[in-house]
Amino acid sequence: MEQLIFELAPAEPPRLSNFLSGRNAELVALLPRFVAGDAGETGLLLWGAAGAGKTHLLQAAIALAQQQGIVARWVADPGELASTADGAVPLVVIDRIDTADADTAAAIFTLYNAQKQRGGRLIAASRTPLAALPLREDLRTRLGWGLVYEVLPLSDNDKPAAMVAFAEQRGFHLSADVIDYLLHHGRRDLPSLLATLAALDRASLASKRTITVPLLKAWLKRADA
Repeated sequence: MEQLIFELAPAEPPRLSNFLSGRNAELVALLPRFVAGDAGETGLLLWGAAGAGKTHLLQAAIALAQQQGIVARWVADPGELASTADGAVPLVVIDRIDTADADTAAAIFTLYNAQKQRGGRLIAASRTPLAALPLREDLRTRLGWGLVYEVLPLSDNDKPAAMVAFAEQRGFHLSADVIDYLLHHGRRDLPSLLATLAALDRASLASKRTITVPLLKAWLKRADA
């Protein structure tokens, strides 16, 4: 039982419900409407630094589509589109669009036009802003026709409130001393914070103990072993 309680749990599937939104509240509110086709736009470009949560949001969009019975295609590597540019699904989600080569950019251009013509949607993520995307001008223009959002990483000031909100969504209490200890002794990037909070919740339920600093210390010690 102890091994089950304190074993480092795999990260939960990315969902909007386990995304610490911070300064991205407007984008998080928009995403379900865009996936459903209620935003009135063909394209949505997310850009931001590594670790800001772009891939999490893309995969959350796929999950939203599945929940609504909307057929969606997940493209982790833009190169996958070079030979299948038509897409032929209501929603196409492309990660790392900034890595697309010339042939892939041409395929995405064709795909965007097809999605617009048939009322589909395309979501893409980039590490660079629209103006700096190393893509052909006509593709950048198409992407600029749609919605463009910077995904902002959580600031140090945002993290405590976001962590409390995440805990409340899951139905457990997160005290100030636990938050302070985690931010000073654990990994502070978004994926690690999410994984730690979710695993702490499971450890608390399995051991029938509230989440306290001693429980957190034990979990971190087990995770680092």
